Formats: sequence, structure tokens, C-alpha cells
Amino acid sequence: MSHHCLNCHQTLESNFCPNCGQNAKTHRFSLEHFVLHDLVHGVFHLDKGFFYTLKELFLRPGHSIRAYVQGKRVKHFNYFTFIILIITIGHLVGTMSKINLIDTTNYFSDDQRLLTKFGELMQAYPKLFTLARIPVLAVFSLLFFRKSQQNFTEHLVLNIYKVSGELCIAIVFTLLAALFKNSIPYAYFFDGVALFMLIYSVWFYYQYFSTFGYSKMGLFLRSLLTAIIITVAVSSITAFAIGINDGFNDAH
Repeated sequence: MSHHCLNCHQTLESNFCPNCGQNAKTHRFSLEHFVLHDLVHGVFHLDKGFFYTLKELFLRPGHSIRAYVQGKRVKHFNYFTFIILIITIGHLVGTMSKINLIDTTNYFSDDQRLLTKFGELMQAYPKLFTLARIPVLAVFSLLFFRKSQQNFTEHLVLNIYKVSGELCIAIVFTLLAALFKNSIPYAYFFDGVALFMLIYSVWFYYQYFSTFGYSKMGLFLRSLLTAIIITVAVSSITAFAIGINDGFNDAH
């Protein structure tokens, strides 16, 4: 390590320059460092907690995110960057695997047009659709878990991580649907997504709010009811939005 900062020439006594903040451990560019550090860090910041956060979301999601909200944040990937990255990965996986949400309507007899419109909406605006429903989730979790005294912004953050975990589940099922698309109807996979997302949502809320004085049974029922009501509410809002969009298109 040089005894002077190569950026501002300040004398160095630690791993970072006290004047400009540059890392004291500068290095010559090499192919190994370019691929393993600069490329990965520059594009994904994966060395700043991406895989740690991903692991935590499937091993102890509620406990880990509660710790994050309460201040233990150095190991976690930024919540907003994380969900944008997961949405992007999901969109790429869906596009490359040629799994079309609209195709699932071939296996439903009820309200086929609504399901088709829903698929079109998700495909056209994946980020917007995902991010727009997070405030709805936050409102319901705030109402059902008022005893925790978490503010609305904290509910936004915890639900961003919850939705990120659910999106990862959807990505896995999309890959499975692509792998077995010639032998198993898409509808089975999307039923599986719905079931696993419900289970994950209950698990997440149960863990997160387990330290706020709720009884185990009361907490489980609150978590289950919250997850079910959120599902119904989001579906209703989506159907309403589709109806407005159809009315607008008919008027023009």
C-alpha cells in the first residue's frame, strides 16, 4: 500500500484516505480483477450484500429484514436497488424462456378476457405493476400489525423485501414452466406460484412481527389474513384498473 493517496496525495494511515475517501488499496488493472471485482461490483454491486440478502430472504426473511429496518444494514443489499434488479432478472427470464403469462388463460374457463388483460399489463409494465402494489401491501400490514408501532415507511421497506422474495419464487417457477412446457400445463405452475407466494407471505410476516408481543396463534392468523386480504385487494384493484383502461379505449 502506498503511504500517500494516489488521488489527492494525502498521507495515509488507514485503509481509506481521510481527505477524499479513496480506497488506499489501489491496484494495477488485471483481467482477473476486472472480471471478479470491477465488472461484478460495477454492474451488480454483488460484493455489497446481494447474495447475502438473497440467502436471508429464503432462510430467515422476517427476522433478517426486521434487523435491517431496526438498523443492522451493513450486510444487506439496498432494498430499492435489490427489487429493481430482481424485477429486471425476472423480465429477462420470462422473455428468454418465452413463457407468456397470456398462455395461462387457455386453461381457465372463467373470465378469460380479464386474465388476458392481466397478463398483458404485467408484460407491458413489469416494474410499474410490481412497485405500484407495494404501497397497498404497506397499508394493510400497517393496519393489521399496528401493535408493532412500525411507521408507514418501515412497512414500505419490509414489503419491498417481501415482494422481492416472492418475485424470486416466480422466477424459479418460470424456469420450471419453460423446462416442462411440453408436458405440464402452464396453469399448474402458476397455481404453484400463487400457493408458494401465499405461504411465503405468511412466513415473512410471522417472523417479522414475532417480537412485538403477539401470541403465536394470533400472529399466525393475522399473517394469514393479511396475506389473503392483500391478494384479494390487489386483484380487485387490478381488475378495476383494467376496467377503466377498457372504458378509456372504447371512448377513443
